[in-house]
Amino acid sequence: MGNIFRRFCVLSAVAAIVVSCDPTSGKGGLAENLSDVRRTAEDIENVAKAVHDLAESVDEYTSDNKNDASETQTTEVLLPAPMNKGKEQILYRTGYVTSYNRDNRIPNWVAWRLTKAHTYGNVSREDMKFEEDREVPSPRAAYWDYYNTGYDRGHMCPAADNKWSQKAMQESFLMTNICPQNTVLNAGDWNELEIQCRKWARRYGSINIVCGPILYKGAHKRIGKSKVVVPEAFFKVVMREGKNPKAIAFIYKNREGNRPKGDYVNSVDQLERITGMDFFSSLPDDVEQKMEAEAELSDWGL
Repeated sequence: MGNIFRRFCVLSAVAAIVVSCDPTSGKGGLAENLSDVRRTAEDIENVAKAVHDLAESVDEYTSDNKNDASETQTTEVLLPAPMNKGKEQILYRTGYVTSYNRDNRIPNWVAWRLTKAHTYGNVSREDMKFEEDREVPSPRAAYWDYYNTGYDRGHMCPAADNKWSQKAMQESFLMTNICPQNTVLNAGDWNELEIQCRKWARRYGSINIVCGPILYKGAHKRIGKSKVVVPEAFFKVVMREGKNPKAIAFIYKNREGNRPKGDYVNSVDQLERITGMDFFSSLPDDVEQKMEAEAELSDWGL
């Protein structure tokens, strides 16, 4: 856009010079004409520079704040390897992909690519309603399963990561993106990590995120008529690509807490041993092994 304006202004300057040099124009002597030409050229060049700078600013703003509801991420998201144990149904949404477990009535994991552009948007979560996901078989989680249980309907892919699209926002309220979550955790430390992820997406341009419940061995608490499993903990893996790719994992017990992020940090290797998942199997082995063995908040500016 900026280059087009500059070319237009330069052509205008050339035209003005040609007119000014016309001996039939009725103006004074050659010196006066040349002086006028110089002033005209300088004025037009100043205007051209100003328009060019404005055009670049408009381009940058448009890029940073695009809100394209037709955009999908299903071809861009780095997905964990298929699970060897446990049932999973892969569901592709506008803003995320989820692996749903029909036995537990909650997701195994939810994955999405959070871009800088997707951290902006005008779509509000107000008036949004939690909805049953009718793409999964019954029995399935419903809104009333959580009523008066003491647990929040905790988003795995946050609503605030989907305000760039009306459809993406609505789909973030499907119950296949939700887990029973401690109220204090949901509003506190877990929310703080979600906010930090949006800051990282703006800093690095985009990040890959996978999060979900952790179920330890043994029987699990269930809630509601649909018998929705209550996780013992939650995980979140964050990965950035580029010349020096990095990954970091976090584990939060499903209980109250008010602790610094460093207390929740784990390596991806550690998390894979706990969950049995393989998060970045599509990457070259040497890159995956190096990245998954590290866990330093300092690599992320904290």
